[in-house]
Amino acid sequence: MNRKLLSEEELENFVLVEQIADFLLKKKWMLSTAESCTGGLISAACTDLAGSSTWFERGFVTYSNQAKSDMLGVAAALITAHGAVSEEVARAMAQGAITHSKARVAVAVTGVAGPSGGSKDKPVGTVWFGFMVDGQLSSELKHFDGDRAAVRAATVRHALAGLLVRIKAAPAA
Repeated sequence: MNRKLLSEEELENFVLVEQIADFLLKKKWMLSTAESCTGGLISAACTDLAGSSTWFERGFVTYSNQAKSDMLGVAAALITAHGAVSEEVARAMAQGAITHSKARVAVAVTGVAGPSGGSKDKPVGTVWFGFMVDGQLSSELKHFDGDRAAVRAATVRHALAGLLVRIKAAPAA
């Protein structure tokens, strides 16, 4: 990829992906993604890097609740009880991405990108992240400002940055 042709945002993501790739390769780990509100943008950012097949295992785009259940094993009752945009579902998505792949690292995102779909409790810009790194599950809630494109772009950036921090901190296998 020609770095000179990238926007500032794309370059920032590309640098994060390069760093993630370096750590995954050193640890001999693979990555899977489970995406709802980003519709595959995290996977796309990862696979923009040539050679990503050596560390990127697969991406699940689970936009519908049924897809979350069918592809990742997220219990329908969990979605009904907490909503698709919840900590519980993000964590279950991350676990499902590990269970249904050969990866040791996963990131999951579920949120309200807008412009509609928000509520008082979960306004537009609400995104839950689930991270699973070598058996360690964590989650995080973020609220991003802006239109649909801005929320999705911020979600990708935060997912990549969160992955990098967690992979760097994990002990080598």
